[in-house]
Amino acid sequence: MDLNQITYRDQVRETDPADVRRIVESTGFFHAAEIEIAEELVQERLAKGLASGYYFVFAEADNRLLGYACFGPIPCTINRYDVYWIAIRNDLRGLGLGKELMARVEKQIKALAGERVYVETSGRDLYKPTHIFYKNCGYGQEAVIKDFYSPGDDKILFLKILD
Repeated sequence: MDLNQITYRDQVRETDPADVRRIVESTGFFHAAEIEIAEELVQERLAKGLASGYYFVFAEADNRLLGYACFGPIPCTINRYDVYWIAIRNDLRGLGLGKELMARVEKQIKALAGERVYVETSGRDLYKPTHIFYKNCGYGQEAVIKDFYSPGDDKILFLKILD
């Protein structure tokens, strides 16, 4: 895959919920309920627009969705944002597409006056590459909440302060 052929957009299309589902399923990381939530957030943005509080960056080539990120302001905070989802089609992982998506998300957050970006993820061994990814994107581990998702599955919170 030539990364120069990839285009990016922030507008949500009617076909995106199903495409997001396929991408999230392809990773092998998420439970059925999590996959449903990923799809629902896209549907909510379609239904409510910006009032949904969900923003997106989509990466595509040849009219096919390759990856996406979903983020939004954290309610009851000042200039704090969560990255809710970032997922790349499994056969395209490791090519730098995730880093490019994250950079574009951070650029949009800065344009929205965001100062701090938080991402949370599982502490399971399956997610070790995810932890490395966030660290390589300049995020530091801020907190660990033991047994958050289930016994033995901690929540790890990462933070990046934007310049």
